[in-house]
Amino acid sequence: MSLKEKHSEKENRKKPAAAPEAEAAVRMKEDGYSQLKLDNQLCFPLYAAARHVINQYSPYLKPLGLTYTQYLVCLVLWEQKEITVGDLCRRLYLDNGTVSPVIKKMEKDGYLTRCRLPEDERVVRVCITDKGMALREAAKDVPFRVGSCLAMTSEDAGELYRLLYGMLPSEEAKG
Repeated sequence: MSLKEKHSEKENRKKPAAAPEAEAAVRMKEDGYSQLKLDNQLCFPLYAAARHVINQYSPYLKPLGLTYTQYLVCLVLWEQKEITVGDLCRRLYLDNGTVSPVIKKMEKDGYLTRCRLPEDERVVRVCITDKGMALREAAKDVPFRVGSCLAMTSEDAGELYRLLYGMLPSEEAKG
């Protein structure tokens, strides 16, 4: 039975399941390649679900003129008002090569400013502008709208949130 089939069985959701890799090791004895079946990969449903959830944001972010990554930058800046690019990268689990073009575009659009720290000109700080802060009001219902598009109970969503954050490296490991 594949992991996909096991997922659909309600009783398996209530019991602690063996890790997919451990199950694959047992099945490997069958033909030697069971570990390479798509349905036996933990990474695939995680990847597909992430893409599905991110795509749910598009109809709500497009009218605001934001991409999903720009929205994430806004979320951080709405909380902190300013942050160094390095800290922003760590906070979003993204590399500088991904974040830099995003913040350059957002600066061009007037949502934030970039400046070098006088004490260390190698460090760039981004600060949200009034125009960027104004987006917060327009975006305040986005999480609720996206949440209503997902077929999950609030309990399942809370459990998924806990599990996903448990998979991410700690703050110390990110630095």
